[in-house]
Amino acid sequence: MNWSFLQGVLSGVNKYSTAVGRIWLSVVFIFRVLVYVVAAEDVWDDEQKDFVCNTMQPGCTNVCYDEFFPVSHVRLWALQLILVTCPSLLVVMHVAYREERERRHRRKHGPNAQSLYDNPSKKRGGLWWTYLLSLVFKAGVDSGFLYIFHRLYHGHYDMPRVVACSESPCPHTVDCYISRPTEKTIFIYFMVVIAVICILLNLTEVTYLVGKRCLETFGRRRRRSGRQSHLPDTCPPYALSKGEHPPNGKSDLMKAGSTEVDTAQLMANHPLSCLCQDFSNL
Repeated sequence: MNWSFLQGVLSGVNKYSTAVGRIWLSVVFIFRVLVYVVAAEDVWDDEQKDFVCNTMQPGCTNVCYDEFFPVSHVRLWALQLILVTCPSLLVVMHVAYREERERRHRRKHGPNAQSLYDNPSKKRGGLWWTYLLSLVFKAGVDSGFLYIFHRLYHGHYDMPRVVACSESPCPHTVDCYISRPTEKTIFIYFMVVIAVICILLNLTEVTYLVGKRCLETFGRRRRRSGRQSHLPDTCPPYALSKGEHPPNGKSDLMKAGSTEVDTAQLMANHPLSCLCQDFSNL
């Protein structure tokens, strides 16, 4: 099987990932894809050919092999790797959609038009949700395949050397021998442990993204409330003085119930927000 496509997908999504996401990509590429391509496929290459039972009954060996290995380990892992890496492709496609939308906007409104996105690859808005859902999906896929693997092989990760089979059309209970049981057991444990590590990395990245977004949201609200708390609660009421404006263009404001106040002095003594609030009532 050619895994160059998955390599391209993982390399493309690397620049849009967080630090934890880059660690996940490295673990998947080095400890899952490369190990699968270089070693695991060769170990299971002769699994059916060298599955030998001590009987000459036609069909008995095939039936016993299907009984103990309903799904080949390497094919199950291949399907798992494909489904795990597909959400990363969705992130790349979402960024490409943003960039294309930005190009169309500039083509329509000119190169000096205001940008739709400050940074198309920045995880904000819909891209943030796409990235977050991709992490949840990847963790769910790995968890689901671990559960399927546990159900198919009844929680037995150790590969036995000999299995007893009494399925029809075997004439009696026969012994069947599995090739390379120790080597296969090592690879099974290795792939299961790496899958668990990938799940933990995905959950860690989900926690990081959600926590960072919550801190940013609460920080903005705290700064906004802090700015509002520094403003005076009440502003002294002012009204425009009656009569014509002086020829120098300056108008006088008269504090309610007091003498006239010059605007320059008023600006120096009271914040602009109070003045704006009073003038809005005029």
